[in-house]
Amino acid sequence: MRLLTCLEVIDFLGAYLDEELPSDVRGRFDEHVAVCPACVDYIETYRQTKVLTRHAAEDEARAADDDGPEPLVQAILAAWTERRGDPPP
Repeated sequence: MRLLTCLEVIDFLGAYLDEELPSDVRGRFDEHVAVCPACVDYIETYRQTKVLTRHAAEDEARAADDDGPEPLVQAILAAWTERRGDPPP
């Protein structure tokens, strides 16, 4: 049985990381990675990118929750009151 090519490894990478490769393909994938340091580096970079992306999305969601519309609403009401007196109904 032939080894996978580097391009095939890249094509299967998502399924590999999600542990969804059929066992025969997984074996060929593992054999390729055992002899190809470039693919090992690529896989590690891909994993790190996924982790960093997830953390960035979580940080952004937290920031959105922290900076929700309430401060903006309060600033608008304060500006309205300062210019016109009573806040709008």
